[in-house]
Amino acid sequence: MLTAGGDGVGFSSARKGEATAMADDRRLKVLSAIVTDYVRTREPVGSRALVERYRLGVSPATIRNDMAVLEDEGYIHQPHTSAGRVPTEKGYRLFVDQIARIKPLSAPERAAITTLLTGEADLEQVVARAVRVLARLTGQLAVVEYPSLRLTALRHLELVALGPTRVLLVIITDTGRVEQRTVVLSGEGADVVDPLALERLRLRLNSALVGRRAAEAVPILAALSRQAPVEERTLLAAVTSVLLDALRPDAEERFVVAGTANLARSTPDFSALGALLDAIEEQVVLLRLLADAAAEGARPPGAPDGMRVSIGSENRDDALAEASVVTAAYGPGGGDAVAHLGVIGPTRMDYPATMAVVRAVARYLSRFLAGPGEAPA
Repeated sequence: MLTAGGDGVGFSSARKGEATAMADDRRLKVLSAIVTDYVRTREPVGSRALVERYRLGVSPATIRNDMAVLEDEGYIHQPHTSAGRVPTEKGYRLFVDQIARIKPLSAPERAAITTLLTGEADLEQVVARAVRVLARLTGQLAVVEYPSLRLTALRHLELVALGPTRVLLVIITDTGRVEQRTVVLSGEGADVVDPLALERLRLRLNSALVGRRAAEAVPILAALSRQAPVEERTLLAAVTSVLLDALRPDAEERFVVAGTANLARSTPDFSALGALLDAIEEQVVLLRLLADAAAEGARPPGAPDGMRVSIGSENRDDALAEASVVTAAYGPGGGDAVAHLGVIGPTRMDYPATMAVVRAVARYLSRFLAGPGEAPA
């Protein structure tokens, strides 16, 4: 379990006892006020500002003492002499784990997300809308992963002859994802695709695989290969190879990105924004980010299962060392996650608002995959 780092306080149950070492709720409120003010203004926060803007119920001297304790324990620091304080990575982590609460969406935010499911739309359209809404409402870079071919069940397989030795394989999953692959036949007997043999193979594949997940496909296809007529085995072998390649465990997943310009507007929050933008453009960071989201991560108290918040150095990739990442899982229901979505932004992020939007978009996508009769919450 992640903690606040070092000797600090995190949300791990094994370390809850350390919360008392940080002092009392008043200091948590002081930290919360510093984070809130700094996120809003990007300016170091002084004790006078806290007294003027927040009703903390104590004297300025007490607040200054609390700030000194928070600084000694590594939750805030003073960037310049005579300046106010700003949160550290450790301070943000404690804020998220102990203080931040997912706040309700505003009416405009809820209306914007509701448009995701307005009218007849297929999966491609809904994912495209979702990533745009996510970027607009959070002001961060947004990424939405398509439902994994490996984690969803097959709804239909189509085989279409494209030429003497070429066949189009269309894979449709129960989430509505559609993938197309070209099958090229080679070897003896591959000069002409027999339309009747292709139709028989299509029927056999659908009969055997519809409703099955990727992990079940290998033994089923092996059994079909043993049962197939000798003259059709070349065609079956070629189609099987392409299908299994699409369903293999290490196959790259598809995703869409929006809001890169939002990161560019956060230039003052990064010392090396170019490296992050380059990594995102090459997609390496995003593929790793989504893989990490599927692993055990930092789930803030009160956050739904599948939500993960990683801050600064908690991210595995060096390109994300100055960024925070908020991700959530989505799926058709029953706790089955088939994909992830999330946002990337500076550590100076409005965590409660960002978490609320990420959760809401994930819920809407889950309801879309679940089908009719599921009303958004």
